[in-house]
Amino acid sequence: MTVSHDKEKRHDHDIEAVAPAADQDTLLEVSGIEVVYGGAILAVADVSLTIGNGEIVALLGANGAGKSTVLKAISGLASADRAKVRRGHIRLDGEDILGLAANRLATRGIVHVMEGRHVFSHLTVEENLLTGAFLHRPSRKELQRQLDDVYGWFPRLRDKRRTHAGLASGGEQQMLAIGRALLTQPRLVLLDEPSMGLAPRIVQEIFAIIARLNREKGTAFLLAEQNAALSLAYAQRGYVLDTGRVALEGPAADLAARDDLHRIYLGDAP
Repeated sequence: MTVSHDKEKRHDHDIEAVAPAADQDTLLEVSGIEVVYGGAILAVADVSLTIGNGEIVALLGANGAGKSTVLKAISGLASADRAKVRRGHIRLDGEDILGLAANRLATRGIVHVMEGRHVFSHLTVEENLLTGAFLHRPSRKELQRQLDDVYGWFPRLRDKRRTHAGLASGGEQQMLAIGRALLTQPRLVLLDEPSMGLAPRIVQEIFAIIARLNREKGTAFLLAEQNAALSLAYAQRGYVLDTGRVALEGPAADLAARDDLHRIYLGDAP
């Protein structure tokens, strides 16, 4: 195809704003984003990453490295913290989604499970799950099927379905938050610190379920974690953030094999 003379004379910033043809295997592309809080505090300086269809990607870094901010920028929740993506692009299936509200992004398949296991403590476990199904309003029969699927992945939730969520254990609340997210029928789940504050046995159980969901449903995951060894054991690829920038990236196995990984993002030896 011949490019017109007028298009060749566009300014550089205009050319940058035109989305490239989407790679068939690329689900999400984050390109050079810069995020500031309150118009002054720079939280993310320059982050680029990609997530393929049906891929598990680890986003690693110390506390304060910018992991949560990147997830909020992707999910549309950054504005709730008075943060703004000042530069860069975020594309879903090649289409720029930067600036879209979180509820609109959820209808397009991006769901964010935030750090801290946010559940409605006064509602039962099953009532919490039902709030996730509200987005697509399935028929009663389809809703029951989806609930049965979640209970199949998280048997603990079936046992506690009539219990108020506030009385569930931390691990059960994390499972509930993920299960509720799955009822939105996501293509990409953003998981922020899923292992935080949980016993190692429960963490292994949750990550095994994540791997099963990825394998059986093709759901993609972006895992923001401080636990590098755990995340890289389940991810295909990884990115390491250091003070708001990507310091390392590559296949998960290659990153896990590095002797200096912890020193790079935690400032100490493994």
